[in-house]
Amino acid sequence: MAVFTKLNQADISNVQNIFGFKKIKSFKGIKKGIENTNYTVTTKNKKYVLTIFESRVNNKDLPYFMKLMDALSKKGIKCPSPVKNKYGKYIFNLKRKKACLVSFLEGSDKKKLLEKDLFVIGKNIGFMHKKLTKIKLKRKNSFSPLKIYSLINKINFKNSKLPKNLKDEMRESFRDINKNWPKKIPSSVIHGDLFIDNIFFYKGKFGGFIDFYFSAYDFQAYELAICINSLCFNKTKNKFKFNKRKASKLFKGYESIRKLKPEEKKSMKILCKGSALRYLATRAYDFINTPKNILIKKKDPSEYIQKLRFHNSIEKFEEYFND
Repeated sequence: MAVFTKLNQADISNVQNIFGFKKIKSFKGIKKGIENTNYTVTTKNKKYVLTIFESRVNNKDLPYFMKLMDALSKKGIKCPSPVKNKYGKYIFNLKRKKACLVSFLEGSDKKKLLEKDLFVIGKNIGFMHKKLTKIKLKRKNSFSPLKIYSLINKINFKNSKLPKNLKDEMRESFRDINKNWPKKIPSSVIHGDLFIDNIFFYKGKFGGFIDFYFSAYDFQAYELAICINSLCFNKTKNKFKFNKRKASKLFKGYESIRKLKPEEKKSMKILCKGSALRYLATRAYDFINTPKNILIKKKDPSEYIQKLRFHNSIEKFEEYFND
């Protein structure tokens, strides 16, 4: 459930006034997502998404996200475009929180991705990366695997049901990542959170990317590492098994637009491991430490325990792909 902040008609009338709309005909909460509150807002001629930013997003980063989506939209990337209100601003206050309005992107995420979908996704990531190299916006990745150690130390494993040795395992993984993390491979702004629910399809075709609120300047190959973890494992009950065919399609699609350099391929294991540790750390922290009254949807971290261990078993780049 991603409607953490409830809106009433008076709140919507306030939005209507801020944007100078003649009338907002309807508004409806969007249940998907785990970080922010989202509503669809419909006027006579258009549909929008109203986002209210909750606790994890830093307000000082909001102008960056707005500028990024605006720049991407102008360069032909299929993504929501932020809308300026009648005061010429993207960001406004609503229910004592920061909020924005963006264009509505037709389509929805798929419940299950086919192998051919991974090729299309990879191709569009490659296209987006090419455009992103020309966008002169920079923001440090606040959730970089290299910055996750302090969060690991804050996780209260003592009374949890997670494996007893998990904290030591995560620390050991961090030391390996910190030692072997690449230093000079192609970088640009990346989306930074390409999970299945942030990738839309419309009428059987690629529809676009949404939710750029973890975007940052980082390695382009790290984006692919995130996608290997988020899109290339099959779930059977509570077990996650790596699908080499999906990974192969993802990379073939990407390389149809931008060829990976040898040093990017060489770094792929450590990038995948870093991505797995990043999501394991944030999920474990939320799962164990977050009080029940805090508005964050908790996800079981065991998924990323399995994925981290899988990457530890990999020796070389070619093992990620179908023979």
